[in-house]
Amino acid sequence: MVAGPSIHELHFDDAPNVDAVPGPKSKRLLEKQQRIDSSAVAYPEDIPIAFDSGKGATVRDADGNTFIDMFAGIGVLNVGHSNPYVLDAVHEQTDKFVHTVDFPTEARLELIEKLNEIAPGNLQGNNRVVFGGPTGSDAIEAAIKLSKYNTDGTGLVAFRGAYHGATSGAMSLTGNKSFKGEYTPLLPDVVHAPYPNPIEMGKGPQEAVEHSLEEVKAIFEDPYGGLANPAGIFVEPIQGEGGVVTPPKGFLQGLRDIADDNDVPLVFDEIQSGLGRSGQWWASEWYDVTPDVMTSAKALGGTGFPLSATIYHEDLDTWGSGDHAGTYRGHVVGMRAGTRAIEYIQEHDLLAHARELGEYIRTRLSEAAAGNPRIADVRGKGLFIGAEFVDENGAPDAEAADALQQYCFEHGVLVWKAGRYGNVLRLLPPLVLTQELAETALDVVVDGIETVTTDAQRH
Repeated sequence: MVAGPSIHELHFDDAPNVDAVPGPKSKRLLEKQQRIDSSAVAYPEDIPIAFDSGKGATVRDADGNTFIDMFAGIGVLNVGHSNPYVLDAVHEQTDKFVHTVDFPTEARLELIEKLNEIAPGNLQGNNRVVFGGPTGSDAIEAAIKLSKYNTDGTGLVAFRGAYHGATSGAMSLTGNKSFKGEYTPLLPDVVHAPYPNPIEMGKGPQEAVEHSLEEVKAIFEDPYGGLANPAGIFVEPIQGEGGVVTPPKGFLQGLRDIADDNDVPLVFDEIQSGLGRSGQWWASEWYDVTPDVMTSAKALGGTGFPLSATIYHEDLDTWGSGDHAGTYRGHVVGMRAGTRAIEYIQEHDLLAHARELGEYIRTRLSEAAAGNPRIADVRGKGLFIGAEFVDENGAPDAEAADALQQYCFEHGVLVWKAGRYGNVLRLLPPLVLTQELAETALDVVVDGIETVTTDAQRH
């Protein structure tokens, strides 16, 4: 049986179709949000929109404007908004049972088996899964606890440019100093090594890798390296918030070797990069390197349900009963949705589709960058894509990325940004984005790049 309708049947037919934005209803809802919601709300500051509905890779706002969605809730909606194959199971499960803590259910066990089916390398058939709270941060916290539990160590190695979440342990691993500055002290003994970003470092790819690995190795093996009791290495196989930084070949394997040599777990944060986002089930598969521990969330909930999991080698399953706990470890609706989403990706061959469509998008962006010194780099894997903007002096240009985001919004395409300086266009469309929608969206993005960079040169 084919898992639901084809990707060509999922979307609003009229996307993109926008009038002046934001429209009056969106403005009213945005103003009401400002009055009664938390001052911590941030996303509407970049894209002032009030959503009404979504289908596939398209969304509609409160005023009836229709957009092509190229960020998918920051990588959450890999099988699109309101995917009917997923929602059929959601409705069925909701009528039966929603919350089960960690009692066994068919939904729970099916998702664990499905995750084993798509697990990378030697984790397949040799893993355990622990579900956490509703966010990726919860999966990271579980991985921190698991690493400490199995090593008796306290120190953690992470990377500059990293983002791992907003809870205390996850923030400790996160590189963004302003993000966590008001909440210190956090975990002690967290050391951040350089991530091999050739553009950032001003080095060639292999030189960047060698420099990063030398720094990590020194943390472990230099008698004055500073980290007395290491417990694990935490890394994004592709950095997301850091600017869709795809590390050159050899970096992840080098970390694997260092972790093995020093008997600590290697933890891959696949929260944003996993579940097909990169054109493989897990971004680490591009590098043929398998972690000891892997975190998942975002797209794991199928169609936006909050669910996280930490997948780890069975040799690390030394926890006793209750050594890791949490109320929302049994969100069976999210679990059913997650299984259905994986099935949909499999049945419609969306990994191959993501690779092919991602190549098309990067090619269009690279063509726009050719002869345009304001775009320093186009990079990514699958439908995880970044384009980095610089000014006439080669410095990071957040204003250009802001202006491009606004241009795209006004022309019916929703895009997001990333990077240490907010100067990277980050594209995270649903994997169900069609070739036709991608072509339309890229027409807007490319026109926007030309407009934004030309205007900047005039000024």
